[in-house]
Amino acid sequence: MTVPSAPRTARTFGLAAVVLAVVFLAVLGVWRPWTPLPAAAPVSAGEEPVVIAPAPLILPEHPRVLVFGDSWTYGAAATEPTLGYAYVLAQLLDGETIVNGVRGSGYLKPGWDGPAFGERIAALDPALNPDLVIIQGSINDRAQGAAGYREAVTAAWDALAALYPEASIVVLGPAPHELPVGAATARIDTDLGALAGARGWWYISPIAEEWITEQNYLDIIDVDFGRKHPSTDGHRYLAEKVTAALTGLMEAPVTEAGESETTPEQ
Repeated sequence: MTVPSAPRTARTFGLAAVVLAVVFLAVLGVWRPWTPLPAAAPVSAGEEPVVIAPAPLILPEHPRVLVFGDSWTYGAAATEPTLGYAYVLAQLLDGETIVNGVRGSGYLKPGWDGPAFGERIAALDPALNPDLVIIQGSINDRAQGAAGYREAVTAAWDALAALYPEASIVVLGPAPHELPVGAATARIDTDLGALAGARGWWYISPIAEEWITEQNYLDIIDVDFGRKHPSTDGHRYLAEKVTAALTGLMEAPVTEAGESETTPEQ
């Protein structure tokens, strides 16, 4: 017996329904609106900035040091600015310090007496010929946010390295003006440490080293007249800490690629 065929319109409708069903199932297999979108893949270790081990710091017997930074470098809240840590450092290092501090300035933020770090670096005298550059700070960028911060730091450091290619450069991170350390200040400290490590520059972190704690805070920071800047005694304390840190960098062991540092016998 022969089964009569369906009318052309019915066959066409049935075929279209099958096609739509297949398309729907295919889309359903890719997009499930009741499930969350997949999280972004974590950054692999290979994509992290490469940390370059710094070489031991080498300075002549009487070093010429450019100390560049913000109000702490300026000597704010000391009885006289020349009693600030950057000036005292010359005596402790038995050398000379060239102090370039501008109150309120940072990598993004212009200061009271001058522009932001990048523009200030561009105005430095190429003939200074320092043996060492210490670039300090700054907590002044904490209200500027993270956007563009690393780029500003990178540009400033590129200019500094090009200006004094023979100098050693040490980055002195922000020191807390208040406790507990704020999240923005901690972020600046982390960013500067990572960027310095990627260049093979030494990074000194007063935050990580706990130079200022609840126990000594009022001995170092003038919270009243000094508006949370170091007192004269506080500046001397900072100069001593910087000197000790630099001495440690000069004594740092040399590590060859593929080798580990050896610990001398006690």
